Amino acid sequence: MSDSKQDKSGLEAVRDEIDRLDEQIQGLISERARLAFRVRESKADSLSAVEFYRPEREAQVLRGVIERNQGPLSDTEMLRLFREIMSACLAQQEPLKVAYLGPEGTFTQQAVHRHFGHSVHTLSLPAIDNVFEQVQSGEADFGVVPVENSTQGIVSHTLDMFLLSDLKICGEIELRVHQNLLTRARGLDQIER
Repeated sequence: MSDSKQDKSGLEAVRDEIDRLDEQIQGLISERARLAFRVRESKADSLSAVEFYRPEREAQVLRGVIERNQGPLSDTEMLRLFREIMSACLAQQEPLKVAYLGPEGTFTQQAVHRHFGHSVHTLSLPAIDNVFEQVQSGEADFGVVPVENSTQGIVSHTLDMFLLSDLKICGEIELRVHQNLLTRARGLDQIER
């Protein structure tokens, strides 16, 4: 048997093993979703989406993910994967509505997905006041607004809105923001201040 045929059969065996694991992972995720739905059923029907979302339970699960992680995926990647699984399971219980300072594609939207996953209903709003109004009225379960950023430092309007409303801070999302300065100049000596 030639080396290339042996390599191919070895590759096929690895792919078959990956397929087998993918099938098991999919089955386990489905079982987790069924159990999450049983959690929903065990709670009173009168509970709202906000009451189904338990940040302290989610934090406990994510701490366990980090403690069990033996690599080769980083803690960050494992957390991202589990956040999405939990987001999908929660969405089948009661989809969360999250208002944020828009438009789409902003760092605030990125923060929403980092904290809640992608299985939430999002509402992009043009002003911080609008985010507070949507949460205060019950149209949104949660709101994500900037409290501090690299441009302005503390966003005083957000802090003012907390003083004017009954809403409370229930979580914090830290994002690393990277900006790139682009130029058409061919060399550093061509860049002017």
